[in-house]
Amino acid sequence: MINLVREKNPMPEQAPDVRNKNFLEVSSGYTEEMAINEAMRCLKCRKKPCMSGCPVMVKIPDFIAKIAEGEFEESYQIISETSSLPAICGRVCPQENQCEGRCVHGIKGEPVAIGRLERFAADWHAEHYGDEEIKPAESNGHKVAVIGAGPAGLACAGDLINKGYEVTVYESLHKTGGVLVYGIPQFRLPKEIVAAEVAKLEAKGVKFVTNAIVGRAITVDELMKEEGFESVFIGTGAGLPSFMKIPGENLLGVCSANEYLTRINLMKAYLPEYDTPIQHADKIAVVGGGNVAMDAARCAKRMGASEVYIIYRRSMDELPARAEEVHHAMEEGIIFKLLTNPVEIKGDEGGHVTGIECVNMELGEPDASGRRRPVVVEGSNHVVPVDMVIMSIGTKLNTLILDTTEELAANERGGIGADASAATNRPGIFAGGDAVTGAATVIKAMGAGKTAAAGIDEYLSK
Repeated sequence: MINLVREKNPMPEQAPDVRNKNFLEVSSGYTEEMAINEAMRCLKCRKKPCMSGCPVMVKIPDFIAKIAEGEFEESYQIISETSSLPAICGRVCPQENQCEGRCVHGIKGEPVAIGRLERFAADWHAEHYGDEEIKPAESNGHKVAVIGAGPAGLACAGDLINKGYEVTVYESLHKTGGVLVYGIPQFRLPKEIVAAEVAKLEAKGVKFVTNAIVGRAITVDELMKEEGFESVFIGTGAGLPSFMKIPGENLLGVCSANEYLTRINLMKAYLPEYDTPIQHADKIAVVGGGNVAMDAARCAKRMGASEVYIIYRRSMDELPARAEEVHHAMEEGIIFKLLTNPVEIKGDEGGHVTGIECVNMELGEPDASGRRRPVVVEGSNHVVPVDMVIMSIGTKLNTLILDTTEELAANERGGIGADASAATNRPGIFAGGDAVTGAATVIKAMGAGKTAAAGIDEYLSK
């Protein structure tokens, strides 16, 4: 039986004026009844267009059909055939631009809530089978090193350990998870979920070495020549912040979204028992319009700011953040100053931020990205009074591994050069995710990790 209702089943959530004061997860997830009802909306399309939008090719209609039948564990197992982190992807993937963006239901209504159903299956499995014993995979005798314990590295390690490889993951921070733990806030992705996924990999035999900066403590070449690794996957992400290079960026009270979110998420600044240094400002401007900007703004509100602004130079139609994140931010009281661009950050005699001077913009002809180019409205300068500015205008690639690995080639973006199989110009060295492409999504990084695992398997099998 198919449910032809055009709208998705609503997601249970905390009220906006409650959740913007705490770091508990915003959405509580579907009940079994809600999940079955939503799953019955699936039209079981013969060509399965939704799958073409998934970077890891989850068998979407198959897992949804099992939920509709009440076979929740079977649904989870189908997802797990191709996705290493379903509980994470169900929460943070931009489904509206991927699987749900190709759902036939979306032509005359809302697409099937594929992400919510994926989360439901993963959460149901964790609740009912989370304590099951995981047996380590039998070793095939080959050793592989993975650099970076973010989504790309975890996906690569998961696929390799399942194939019998001895896998060691090197992580520069003191905790594993990469952007999943330092970037995405607790209210969007509880860290316990990330820790549980890492624990599963450890139970299978993956070894994690934290506080290990490859390129400083040890090089890629030393891993291969001295530590006996036959292949290396580089999945270090793109974590260097970018700034606008406008006057006043060196004032006290200006920081990157990376730093701000790391202090809150990884260093637990939102918990009173942690003595993490962080500025508690009253009025905060967040410059940028992506998901990271939304995360920073929503965190700032929860940290006690009375006014939080999103300053973005284009209009709402060009805003790159997920529609769901923008919706949640607006509900929580974030103020959007669109078609607005900063030109200077103002400060007092003591060097502290007092405001951000902006100009109004209007949209002209499309630029190389296909989005309409913002043009300054002359004479529109104005100052927004704030005591903190958070820059969230993207990240850059760290060249440490490129600089310290013999003859490793870069690509045209300045990242590590890699082909369609994730192989670099150096035999045995593979790379993927943000370290190659620049900042992208969690699921695309996972897809790159899985591609690299397949490439490594083929390389070592020869």
